[in-house]
Amino acid sequence: MKNDSTTTFLNLVLAMLVILCMLFGIRSIWQTHKQRGAQTLVNIHAQNFQVASVRAQALLNDTIQFNATAKNPELTQIIQSVQAAAPAAAK
Repeated sequence: MKNDSTTTFLNLVLAMLVILCMLFGIRSIWQTHKQRGAQTLVNIHAQNFQVASVRAQALLNDTIQFNATAKNPELTQIIQSVQAAAPAAAK
């Protein structure tokens, strides 16, 4: 193969394409890693929210049970307001 200007030009184009492919591949790997990290963070926050919801529901149930024996009118009013707001929050 002769070393003329066409061969030199094609070698330069080939080298540029190889470098671009490497750069785009590294960028793609980095973005995938970043997205997985963000998804993991969202999952952790969702799990924390579910645990907090379960704890709040358990506290509400304990309060209702306590109010059944203590019969506090102020506590009854608070429980009713929380129970009325719960279906709106579930939507």
